[in-house]
Amino acid sequence: MHRILLYTLVAYCFLYGIIAREIGGIPVGIFIEVFLVLIFIAATIKSSGDDWKDLKQDILYVILFWFVISVLEIVNPGSATIGWLAEIRTTALYPLLMVMAGFLIFKTNRDLDIFLIIIIGLSTLASLNGIKQLYIGLSKGEQAFLIQNASTHLLWGRLRVFSFYSDAGQFGAAQAHIGVMALILSFIPMKLWKRLLLLACAFLNLYGMLISGTRGALFALVAGVLLAILLSKNLKAILIGGFVALSFLCVLKFTHIGDGNYQIFRLRTALNPEDASLNVRMNTQRNLRLYMEDLPFGGGLGVIGFNGVMYNSDKYLSTVQPDSYYVKVWAMYGIVGFTIWFCIMMFILGKCCGITWRIKNQALKIKMIALTAGFAGILVCSYGNEVINIMPTSIVVYLSWVFIAIAPKLDRKEQSLLLS
Repeated sequence: MHRILLYTLVAYCFLYGIIAREIGGIPVGIFIEVFLVLIFIAATIKSSGDDWKDLKQDILYVILFWFVISVLEIVNPGSATIGWLAEIRTTALYPLLMVMAGFLIFKTNRDLDIFLIIIIGLSTLASLNGIKQLYIGLSKGEQAFLIQNASTHLLWGRLRVFSFYSDAGQFGAAQAHIGVMALILSFIPMKLWKRLLLLACAFLNLYGMLISGTRGALFALVAGVLLAILLSKNLKAILIGGFVALSFLCVLKFTHIGDGNYQIFRLRTALNPEDASLNVRMNTQRNLRLYMEDLPFGGGLGVIGFNGVMYNSDKYLSTVQPDSYYVKVWAMYGIVGFTIWFCIMMFILGKCCGITWRIKNQALKIKMIALTAGFAGILVCSYGNEVINIMPTSIVVYLSWVFIAIAPKLDRKEQSLLLS
């Protein structure tokens, strides 16, 4: 039961945007907490003592440490209680509870395969819905969203596709994330029709990234692919893959090939240091740096971004558009908190790379490369967009950590089966 509930929560985090947009008036976010409560009740009933011992994981310890820091931010003079409560959910509570639930529930290769099928399937569904938005038209709820967000989602009369995600930026980054994963997974030895299906899903997701107009998603794609090539430990793949990736970037940077296509033209601007949008962000960060000099522990949770506008509109930070999740963490936690958060992310990424590097079973290793590369891509992409803390990307990242952490156990089981 608890396993089904967790799978359902993963699916819900992909789809609840449809409910919010097409029905409205429902606090869809609160149902994430409802699912988590039900999952832990079911886990308490079903799990054995050995299952709870599986919570003794380095990744969980550092996430718990971050949660404690976030709780202590309530004493920050800038943290209004309601704003703090709204922000801590996505910043620290969700990662803690979802990682805990993952370690309690997921134990087998079958769990991993079902997780991959769900996220790739639903992400591909989002791609198809995005293609529908671009070429067929918008639903009533989507039209209402576009009217409210025309300044960011209609550029020069061109639609930035958002599917059923929170915005085009999240959609593009999420599509790059899952597209890279599907592409990597297609290298697993498997039946031809399965490989072709994965390649089709990869293509559709990467096309979804392109039509979102999210330039920062390019860096999720490049970072994920480059890390995957390195983790393959295949010298030929490293040389050829590195050459192809570098050639791709050079074509975007130094040529005008494909400029007749609006999506390619917009993607190319991600590599333009003179881009007006980039300069606005750099100016914002320079101004913020001066303001933050006297706030080593930040302005408090919920003082910037959506919750800043909602609950702390009287504060300067609420008027700043963070864009980058790095900037948001810096503004809320200060340079001290940001340094801790960044070190935690680097620790988890290093841990994931180390585990993946040592996996012996080839199929499992490729799955771990896909999960690790996906996380790395999102972490890099979050410098330009606020994506790692927004659903469905966040739950995919958190549960990816879990599967990578338990991969050595899965590898030993796989090896014992092969030797028996």
